[in-house]
Amino acid sequence: MSAGVRKGPLARFRVLDLTRLRSGPTAVRQLGDWGAEIIKIETPEGLGVSDGWGDSRLGPDFQNLHRNKKSLTLNLKDPEGLAIFKKMADTADVIIENFRPDVKFRLGIDYESLKLTNPGLVYASVSGFGQDGPYAKRPGYDQIVQGMGGLMAVTGLPGQGPVRAGIAVADSATGLYCALGILTALLEREESGQGQWVQTSLLESMIGMLDFQAARWLIGKEVPEQAGNDHPTSIPTGVFETSDGYINIAGAGAQQMWERLCKAMHAEHLLERPEYKTGKLRSANRVPLNAELSQITRLCSTQEWIRRFEEASVASGPIYRMDEVFDDPQTKHLGIAVPVHHPELGDIKVVGQPVGLSRTPSEIRSATPARGSDTEALMREFGYSSEQIAEFQKRLVI
Repeated sequence: MSAGVRKGPLARFRVLDLTRLRSGPTAVRQLGDWGAEIIKIETPEGLGVSDGWGDSRLGPDFQNLHRNKKSLTLNLKDPEGLAIFKKMADTADVIIENFRPDVKFRLGIDYESLKLTNPGLVYASVSGFGQDGPYAKRPGYDQIVQGMGGLMAVTGLPGQGPVRAGIAVADSATGLYCALGILTALLEREESGQGQWVQTSLLESMIGMLDFQAARWLIGKEVPEQAGNDHPTSIPTGVFETSDGYINIAGAGAQQMWERLCKAMHAEHLLERPEYKTGKLRSANRVPLNAELSQITRLCSTQEWIRRFEEASVASGPIYRMDEVFDDPQTKHLGIAVPVHHPELGDIKVVGQPVGLSRTPSEIRSATPARGSDTEALMREFGYSSEQIAEFQKRLVI
């Protein structure tokens, strides 16, 4: 499929993208991959403001986040630039922004203002801590929210001190929750004919991702602690050393899985030990149990254990570095590394969608655009003449 040709279940929707950094662009990516027309609004290059992470615009992260978009440069601080944006907003189905909460009101492009001329608009706002409240004006960053949301307190080895997760969990989760909210609002619009304001924040998303760990406190008044590579409640589940590396074993807290595990390891004697008789006892005695299991797993290679555990229907798997992840035959079969051609970088691969639809699949149609690459074409589409476009460019309105 050539760049710019859209299809897919969201192809009828136009999205204006005012987002920066990661959380907002993650939401936009979800819509773009399913066919929505994405117009990324960026600052004119001549103003010296980098919306593309400086010199890393051609880097892997930016390229992976901003595919399937058109790029238009527009100075929202200029009255004429603002007028152009409002004209575009009247044609949009969705606007997504992650400014500081007060910025959109100062510019006059908040939901209440824009819905006056576009009542069907779905307007999505992403923030660090919410649109209002005592922390609303604080800058929100993933690691800050991992700490405030409770993730760092349950990540890492017991007694190690707070540990951040190896990915931007709060940012990515917020983008996904935001996309879900947008799609829900678009579905509701089909009945009411009205848009609405979708709001999410890094803090809310981080707490939402804690899920069962959060529920342990809310319902049981239990404060979860760091459990390292062990599962907080289901033992044995964790990382075990083999003769040539490490292996993950999971789900063996359940009695039937525990029995299958012991038999696959030729360790039936552990089934008779009173301190390991029940799941609750195995969890309470996790340290000596893990030590005994590790003595056995060190006797064979990772692949040998995986073969034996697979035959016994015991959940296990290798622990890969990133190159090994994408070299795995199942990963290759799933096709989640998707090729795309970039005019400067050549043929590259990006991370595709982890969900499939049988009739209308997602599609990586085009690589991340250069800043402003679609400005002239889009301005003409919105009715501006060549003379007007040239004058706007001269004055850095676009």
